[in-house]
Amino acid sequence: MKRIIVFCLLVTYAFVSRAQSKFPPVDRSPMDMSYCPTDYPILRIQNKATEPLVARIIYGRPQKNDRVIFGDLVPYGSVWRLGANEATEIEFFKDVKIDGKKVSKGRYTLYAMPDTDKWTLILNTEVNIWGAFNYDSKKDVTRIDVPVQKQTDLTEVFTMLFEKTSSNSSNLIIAWDNVMVKLPFKW
Repeated sequence: MKRIIVFCLLVTYAFVSRAQSKFPPVDRSPMDMSYCPTDYPILRIQNKATEPLVARIIYGRPQKNDRVIFGDLVPYGSVWRLGANEATEIEFFKDVKIDGKKVSKGRYTLYAMPDTDKWTLILNTEVNIWGAFNYDSKKDVTRIDVPVQKQTDLTEVFTMLFEKTSSNSSNLIIAWDNVMVKLPFKW
């Protein structure tokens, strides 16, 4: 009987001590999410959504922290995860067109190959991966070259958001440091 009581106490202690373990530290590049249309979840719970959800992007938000970003931290001509930590994922909730090519609704990884005057944005079918270390070009859905727009104001924290351009089109704006690019798409 004593053995059973001791065993139960040990099991209880193991569960209690596990429950009181410390949380992991906060990541220096937190994850963020943007929606098209903007603020869709908030509008939906307030019964103010006037249009259906088109897209959502999930990405890590690194900070500049006085570093040289493009051409150094993010090398020119190399595939980049488009943010920090996990590879950036975009989900389309309806079929869209990017650069005239149909992209079926679903989840994709979005990569970039930055250069000084243009970026190549890459939509890829492999999801749930970390970084771009195992990037496989055979799984690309489409690639589009977009021009770099230099900014006078620095964007300290890597940012992605949707900008509606008409009733059935938007741009995904990507900005960091003194650079901004836009990925146009229609539905």
